[in-house]
Amino acid sequence: MAPAPDPCYGRGDVRLPRVVASVALIVALALIVVPGSVGSRTPSPDPPLDARLLQPVELARPLDGTPVTAPTLDPAYRSNGALDTGDTLVEPAPAPEAQVRIDADSPAAPVRIVAIATPRPAPTAPPGDGPAPAPPPPDPGGGWHYDPDVSWYGPGFYGNRTACGQTYSQTILGVAHKSLPCGTQITFRNPANGRVITVPVIDRGPYIAGRNWDLSRAACVALAHCYTGPLQWR
Repeated sequence: MAPAPDPCYGRGDVRLPRVVASVALIVALALIVVPGSVGSRTPSPDPPLDARLLQPVELARPLDGTPVTAPTLDPAYRSNGALDTGDTLVEPAPAPEAQVRIDADSPAAPVRIVAIATPRPAPTAPPGDGPAPAPPPPDPGGGWHYDPDVSWYGPGFYGNRTACGQTYSQTILGVAHKSLPCGTQITFRNPANGRVITVPVIDRGPYIAGRNWDLSRAACVALAHCYTGPLQWR
C-alpha cells in the first residue's frame, strides 16, 4: 500500500523558485548601482595616426574683408618718456615764482643832486685776540658818503617795468632807492679801482634791511662792482 502524499511538499516547491529569482534580482541591481573601484581600469594607449590620411586643403574662393596684419614695434617711434636700463626717476622741482618789483607811481621831479647823510659804521673788535678790523676809508672830500653794503639786481627782472616807468634791461643805467624821486642823479665811486659813474633813480628798492642802493646791471659793470660791498656816493 503506497503512503499518502505530504500536503506541505508541493507548497515548498513553489516558494523555492521565487526565493531564487528575488536573490538574483537583488544581485543584478547591486551590480548596476555600485560603481567599480577608482583606478581599476588602465587607459588605453592613443592609436597612431596615419600621415596618409592627412591631406592639405586649399580654399580657392577669396576671403571677404580687408586683411589685417599686426605691425611690429619700431624703436624709432618710442615716446620721449621711454625708460632705459639705469635711468633714474627724479621728482620734478616746483617752478620758482617770478620775482616782481613793486610798481609804484612816482611824481615827476626835476633832475637834481640830493645828498643824504648816513652814519659811518664804527669798527668792532673781532672775538678773540685777533687784530682789530681796518676802519672804513676816509672821506676824500667833495661831499662823498661811504656805504658798506651797496648791492645790484638783474636776473629775473629783465623786461619788467620799473617803478619809474622804464623797461628794465641789461643795458639800462640806473639805481633803485626807497624814497628819492625818480630821475634824481646819484654819483657813485668805487674806492677799490677809482671808477666813477652818475646814474638816475629808476626804481624802488632794495627791500633788504640795512641796504640803501640797488645798482642796475649796467651800472655795476661800469663800476666793476657786481656784488654786495662798499661804495662811495654823493
